[in-house]
Amino acid sequence: MRTRQPFVALALSACAIAGGWVATGAIATASTTHHHHPAPKKKVLQLAGDWKGSYSGGRFSGTFKVTWKQSGNNLTGNIYLSNPAGNYTCNGSVTGSSIQFGAVGVGATYTGSVGSDGKSMSGSWKSPVDHGSWSGTKS
Repeated sequence: MRTRQPFVALALSACAIAGGWVATGAIATASTTHHHHPAPKKKVLQLAGDWKGSYSGGRFSGTFKVTWKQSGNNLTGNIYLSNPAGNYTCNGSVTGSSIQFGAVGVGATYTGSVGSDGKSMSGSWKSPVDHGSWSGTKS
C-alpha cells in the first residue's frame, strides 16, 4: 500500500497544478476582454432666449440685445446694436463652451466662450474697421 499513496499524491498534485493553469488561463482571458463603449455625447449648452450685454472697441462701443433660436449646435437670431444703431440678422454656432456668430449687416464676427451654467458669455469681436471685446448675460 505504501507504493500507492505516493502515486495518488502525485496524481492529485498534477490535477491541482493543471487546475491552476486552467484557472490562471480563465483569469487572463477575462482580464484581456475589451468592451467598446462609445464616448458619452457632450451636452450642448442651451442658449435660446434673450441676451443683453456690451461691447467696446477703438471706434465702436455700446450695448447689444440678441434673441437666439437654437437647433442643436446652430444659432439663428436678431441682434440690436446701439452703435452703429440697428437690428441685424445673426447666425452662429456653439461647440462645447465655444461660441461664434456674426452680424452680417455690419460685417462683425464674434468669438468667445460660454459660462458652464449657460447664462453668461464673453469674447472678442472684429469688423473691417474695428475690433474689441464683448460680454453678455442671459435675460
